[in-house]
Amino acid sequence: MAASNSENDSKNEIPSSSEAEQPQFQAIRMPTMEEIRAQEVWNNCAVRSVVSGVMVVVIFAGGGLGFFMGMFLGALDNPIMQDEMTGRQQFVYNVKQMGRRSLSSAKAFAVMGLVFSAVECVVEKARAKHDTTNTVVAGCVTGGTMSARGGPKAACAGCAGFAAFSVLIEKFFDRHT
Repeated sequence: MAASNSENDSKNEIPSSSEAEQPQFQAIRMPTMEEIRAQEVWNNCAVRSVVSGVMVVVIFAGGGLGFFMGMFLGALDNPIMQDEMTGRQQFVYNVKQMGRRSLSSAKAFAVMGLVFSAVECVVEKARAKHDTTNTVVAGCVTGGTMSARGGPKAACAGCAGFAAFSVLIEKFFDRHT
């Protein structure tokens, strides 16, 4: 009986605190020179901005949002002489309008992406913080720049609207927690 009690005592023993709290260490892999150089290139605001503008053109002009917006807005442009045109002439006219509008929308989105990413990157580097304030400033500058042709009131409305939209998108994707 005494032997079985000693076995039970050894099973019920609580491990010492040093055994229970030993962290599991893993080896740290140091980045290679190529990885460090690639990170240095990507941290350049000019590179980020150009890549953003190019990616927007590639994505939106190549069958994305710019194409669809151009399709819908181009279809709304009816020729003045609609009654005098044949069905084929109307179709050709609408296809050309859709193409023009698609290209125009793609360019606008490219400029918007370029300005937004450039301003956000510069503000982030200047403040040395990665938070929602950078997004608000970038959205304001982008909205004001895109609507500046409409005058000061339009620029202010564009600034406020794009800043609010940028914050909503940031909160939706929850990038800055």
